[in-house]
Amino acid sequence: MEELIIATKNKGKMKDFRVLFEPLGIKISSLLDLSEPIDDIEETGTTFEENAAIKAEAICEKFNIPVIADDSGIEIDALNGAPGVYSARYAGEDKDDKTNLEKVLTEMQDVPQAERTGRFVCVLAIAQPGQQTIFKRGECEGTIGYQAIGKNGFGYDPIFYPTGSAKTMAEITPDEKNQISHRKKALDKIENWVKQL
Repeated sequence: MEELIIATKNKGKMKDFRVLFEPLGIKISSLLDLSEPIDDIEETGTTFEENAAIKAEAICEKFNIPVIADDSGIEIDALNGAPGVYSARYAGEDKDDKTNLEKVLTEMQDVPQAERTGRFVCVLAIAQPGQQTIFKRGECEGTIGYQAIGKNGFGYDPIFYPTGSAKTMAEITPDEKNQISHRKKALDKIENWVKQL
């Protein structure tokens, strides 16, 4: 594997992937680096695995080189695993972080502390020409707060307390977050897989 596409337009995510793959001599491109624009691929799956695979396989088929795609979100036990795969558009199709947060907090307002458990999930799908798609899953366990606190991060970070932390994901530094995040755990599994190749 000398070259691969990361199915994202997110520069922050690309930084993480560069740190991982460039020391291994693998050239990576984001969707923004490709010669022809890629339309948004509709995520019609009901699991993180299905959505990640839909993206990875569609782009792999088009360019005939390995592709890594991710799907991630938050699962809250008191909401039967919601928002789950609908995390980005939980409060509507316009993918508004603030409205999504408010919806979760409203739905959770009567849930006692002991039952406010949940986790961030990241699934990375690796599609390679002529091979079965491989999945690597990372999770970060924690609890859901009663209000949004903190200015760092994005999405549900301001209401999520990682297990053992008195600070939300939005209060810790980006470096601290990168040590414990669901994406970091999934990336670690990818790194081990690539080294085995």
